[in-house]
Amino acid sequence: MLLMGNDNDRNWTFLTNHGHVLLCISRNEQIRARDIAEQVGITERATQRIIADLVASGYITIVHEGRRNRYILNDRLPLRHPVENAHLVGELLHVLMDPKSKA
Repeated sequence: MLLMGNDNDRNWTFLTNHGHVLLCISRNEQIRARDIAEQVGITERATQRIIADLVASGYITIVHEGRRNRYILNDRLPLRHPVENAHLVGELLHVLMDPKSKA
């Protein structure tokens, strides 16, 4: 029997905002924080905090190129939660990568 969820079931996702930000960066290494915020559905300030977390943890490095930033992704680090840390972040991003985006 298929159980139908109620409207409250639509308020959660499988990935955190950190995962969403990382996925946006993996799709476009020159994406602006404003564009990430819009795609993820969070504020630009929240996006900047998440980017700072990802930098501090070594998942991304920021390279300043003029007035723009370019993000270098370290896809060889493990996922952070003990349940999933046998896998690399690159494995997750590979699975979630849009086939229409850059490889």
